[in-house]
Amino acid sequence: MTTNRRHIAHLHLHAVPDEGRYADAIDLLTGITPHVQAVSPDAVQLDLTSALRYFDLSPYALVQRAQMQLMALYGIACSAGLANNRMLATMAADASAPGHATWVPAEQAAAWLYPRPVTALPGIGRATAETLGRYGLHTVGQVADVPAATLQRLLGVGPARLLAERAQGHDPRPVTPLEPAAHLVADLVLDRDCLDPARHHRAVLGLADQIGQRLRGQGQVTGRLTLTVRYADRSSTTRTRTLPESTSHSSALATSALGLLTSLGLQRARVRAFVIRADDLLPAVGAYRQLALDPGEDRARAAEAAADRARRRFGPGAVYPAVLARDLPHRGGALTMR
Repeated sequence: MTTNRRHIAHLHLHAVPDEGRYADAIDLLTGITPHVQAVSPDAVQLDLTSALRYFDLSPYALVQRAQMQLMALYGIACSAGLANNRMLATMAADASAPGHATWVPAEQAAAWLYPRPVTALPGIGRATAETLGRYGLHTVGQVADVPAATLQRLLGVGPARLLAERAQGHDPRPVTPLEPAAHLVADLVLDRDCLDPARHHRAVLGLADQIGQRLRGQGQVTGRLTLTVRYADRSSTTRTRTLPESTSHSSALATSALGLLTSLGLQRARVRAFVIRADDLLPAVGAYRQLALDPGEDRARAAEAAADRARRRFGPGAVYPAVLARDLPHRGGALTMR
């Protein structure tokens, strides 16, 4: 049994209502560790190894914290597994009830794994299980005790080698962080037609702020914004603007997005939804930034970074633009990020 001291968590999200909520869950977990891998359609894996010192928590306590945040902020219950590799963590999550977590410490992995049925191993289908069963191999421990040459005669070289590795609890696969997105989209669908220009303004401002948060969380900047407005009669209009420089600064994004809104001349249009799309994404590291002599911009960026840290710790609603405060008790739609 491997003694690798990695700490891998597998979270199975139960009853995730939509892709936007799944993306929200991944965003929250990325605030715990950057080593997050989506396992579509309803699971996430995390490598917690580097996060333990930062949070000064045990692996189990950190997993419980993630479970509580998902439930408190998004109403998502999840079963969790914690082990020293991805396979064992997945199996531990499968053995856990919603809201609970199973921790398989490395020194106890053999005792936990060997009594389990061989079908609990990933990739073991009915045909393979029936073949092994004919020779009295029903548990993982029984398979682990079989010589490699015997397994090869039963299953073939490739399948036997893979089965032997899994039966010993070995899984060298790393948790692979998400690839940077090719574009980001934020949309707000209203529950009724909206004719209020002030609310149109606040809706676009809120979406631009959400795009900025996501870009900064992923270490990216955008060079182009597109605003689409959908109306009650199912028609829509779209405007696109190339930014003066690639940025993830919410203030700059809001200025451009509101400029697009003004160019549409909506006045009292009956609006049903707003969509902002960010394209031409680039890594923030090394991105060109025009130097400014105004110290206020540096202060604004420092405040923005502090707000991002607060959201990662306390949830996405911890900090928000003051102009949006009046909408918080009665948001008229659902904000989603893709």
